Amino acid sequence: MRRLRWQVVAVATVGLALVLEALPSALLWLRAWRLRRQRRPQREVLFFPSQVTCTEALLQAADAGPSAPLTGCGCSLPHTESSLSRLLRALLAARASLELCLFAFSSPQLGRAVQLLHQRGVRVRVITDCDYMALNGSQIGLLRKAGIQVRHDQDLGYMHHKFAVVDRKVLITGSLNWTTQAIQNNRENVLIMEDADYVRLFLGEFERIWDEFNPTKYTFFPQKKRGH
Repeated sequence: MRRLRWQVVAVATVGLALVLEALPSALLWLRAWRLRRQRRPQREVLFFPSQVTCTEALLQAADAGPSAPLTGCGCSLPHTESSLSRLLRALLAARASLELCLFAFSSPQLGRAVQLLHQRGVRVRVITDCDYMALNGSQIGLLRKAGIQVRHDQDLGYMHHKFAVVDRKVLITGSLNWTTQAIQNNRENVLIMEDADYVRLFLGEFERIWDEFNPTKYTFFPQKKRGH
């Protein structure tokens, strides 16, 4: 009987030691779980014109990858946050997908960010207005040359939307055309929000337009005559 008691005590002691050993990990997991539950959805409002600051270091870091050390670009521009740099950060946060629906797109910084995401393996789709496809300074041709899918309208009215959806969970929308003129000179606004209901609505609109602008449905291509 005494031997059995000692065995029970030994088993209990070992069990207690295992519980105490696992307790810190369990507490860390619980804390991380609580932080995830308590994390507030992303909400940010940007106003333009944006202060002219350096964005090169941000783009270089995105190009080099997350493990690369940050290096300065050496330019004389202020190395501080601006509305443009915050917009770039919101875009560069994409890991899986990026839907762009833009009337005008000529900003070289934003165009470079989109190409970096494409090179990283992010699925990028772009919808734009047909009148903006071949304008001087437009980024659309460069995006298409990089292999990014682009569709445009064939209507008389403008495709005047200005929104983006990052990873199907973050909406970027507002009055801003993605042009240097608008970014540096115009009074504009951009709302960045993580809201499932609004994202779903904008994704639905994107998919509807994406299907409507399918090149197989264009009517301005010459039709082949029967028998030829």
